[in-house]
Amino acid sequence: MNSVVRNITVDREVSSDREVSSQEFRGAMRVLAGGVSVITVGRGKDITGMTVTSVSSLSVDPPTLIVSVNRESSSWPLLQCYGVFGVNILSAEQLDVAERFSGKGGLKGADRFVGAQWVTRATGVPLLAGSLAAIDCDVEEVIERHSHAIVIGRVRDVITSVPHTALTYWDGQYVAIDQNEDNLKLAEVSVPSMRALREI
Repeated sequence: MNSVVRNITVDREVSSDREVSSQEFRGAMRVLAGGVSVITVGRGKDITGMTVTSVSSLSVDPPTLIVSVNRESSSWPLLQCYGVFGVNILSAEQLDVAERFSGKGGLKGADRFVGAQWVTRATGVPLLAGSLAAIDCDVEEVIERHSHAIVIGRVRDVITSVPHTALTYWDGQYVAIDQNEDNLKLAEVSVPSMRALREI
């Protein structure tokens, strides 16, 4: 089978004298849609957590993921202390959980866990029952950069639920993605696009 390798040259001007402002960068990142998760840390009554969109898989062999954590957050000291964390991928029905863990209403620490059911697995960190997926992790490595830390987690256990409406965050607001309804919409858009690609 013959393969064709094309060299692509991109002409661009690189300017090093312009600094991108935090506001400008934040505005650009607002249009990047992301799945909403709650990161939980600690054990027993010494627990807290935060709402994030920064979770991403890193490797399937071994199973690892990454999350970006603000080092000014209340979760950071407990993450360092215990070396474990949970990733709870939220459904649209768990919007109230997302808001509690984002600090809405001034709730902190263990008070953020009230009103939902939690379980524990190997690490002892709280995992949200009924979330789309709850992932139990050991901290494998931490890379500190600027205001945040990139935390690499080795997956110890996974709990999944029957797929239903997912919770995402886009352009400053929460958006529900319904698998049944939105798959039909995506099919309408993707089929003409695939046909166009075949014609190229």
